[in-house]
Amino acid sequence: MGTGKRGLIATAVAVVCAVTVLAAPGTAFANPTPTPTPSAGQTLAPAKDLEAVRKKLDKLYRAAARATDEYNAADEKADKQSTQVVQLAKKIVKGQEKLKKLKDRAGAAAAAQYRGGGLPPEAHLVLSDDPQDFLDGAGRVREGHHATKGLLGELTRTQEDLKQYAKDASAQLKKLEAGRKAKAAAQKKIEKQIAQAEKLESALQKEEQERLAELETEAANKAQTAWLDSGILNEINGMASEQGKKAVKYATAQIGKPYQWGAEGPRAYDCSGLTSQAWLSAGRGIPRTSQEQWKQLRHIDVQDMRPGDLIIYFGDASHVAMYIGDGAIVHAPRPGRTVTIAGAGSMPILGVVRPDTGTN
Repeated sequence: MGTGKRGLIATAVAVVCAVTVLAAPGTAFANPTPTPTPSAGQTLAPAKDLEAVRKKLDKLYRAAARATDEYNAADEKADKQSTQVVQLAKKIVKGQEKLKKLKDRAGAAAAAQYRGGGLPPEAHLVLSDDPQDFLDGAGRVREGHHATKGLLGELTRTQEDLKQYAKDASAQLKKLEAGRKAKAAAQKKIEKQIAQAEKLESALQKEEQERLAELETEAANKAQTAWLDSGILNEINGMASEQGKKAVKYATAQIGKPYQWGAEGPRAYDCSGLTSQAWLSAGRGIPRTSQEQWKQLRHIDVQDMRPGDLIIYFGDASHVAMYIGDGAIVHAPRPGRTVTIAGAGSMPILGVVRPDTGTN
């Protein structure tokens, strides 16, 4: 292998290695800090203070959910960009190999002319004494002109292609670097919000933590009851599609597995990781994040939803769950919780989307 080709392949390998480094996620999924043991003599906080803590925790975890969507979106974009850069690197290597072959052909043509005494084909033709040789030679000269012109044109096009590939690769690498920074920034947001929430919870005594859990359940039950009291369940009677049944089966099989931001199985999930993988198992790829699921999937009226449809929550579309029928959802709630079944109305509903294709 020539030194030129070795250098080109080394360059391409370096580009691929750079992609791997840029696309690598940060130090994610850090273990939470251990809960300190409360000192003796601490008094329990009054109920109104615990309610304030509950609301504060809800705010912090929702902020972490928004940052998780940012992280997942940046991660998905980085994957696509890294794939594009690798493809461009391969094109560059192939283009360089093609260019070398073309230059070798041009060199061979020049060498043939040199062996002919340095005279161009036209001169040899004029010097010929045989009329038939003259006629045959004229045809070869025309063919030679066309071949040379074609070779020069292909050389020029290949060189232009290589310049464009290099330009595109440079642009994609810049985007990839920007994506890496976006992922890192989102990760910092997530870790900051979760750390604040864990600090707030760890400051509570065991009895207070238990009461806090009860308050969370009471709030969810109150919201679910209000939703059911609206009579909405009487209007929801849609039957799941075959794909929807498969998606529900997958999602409910994950019950009990831990929430982990940025995770999409099989050991842990975040909210959109669960829904996207459930539908992928049913043969339908959907966007990775809850916000993109809300933007890109078909919107359905709440009363028309059926098992397998996705319910998007909160005004910023920061949470998603799968409807499984009878007013219930399966979802990955937040850090510190596991995939579970809950009431579909236990959180503020933004809307419903249907991943199924078709009109039904």
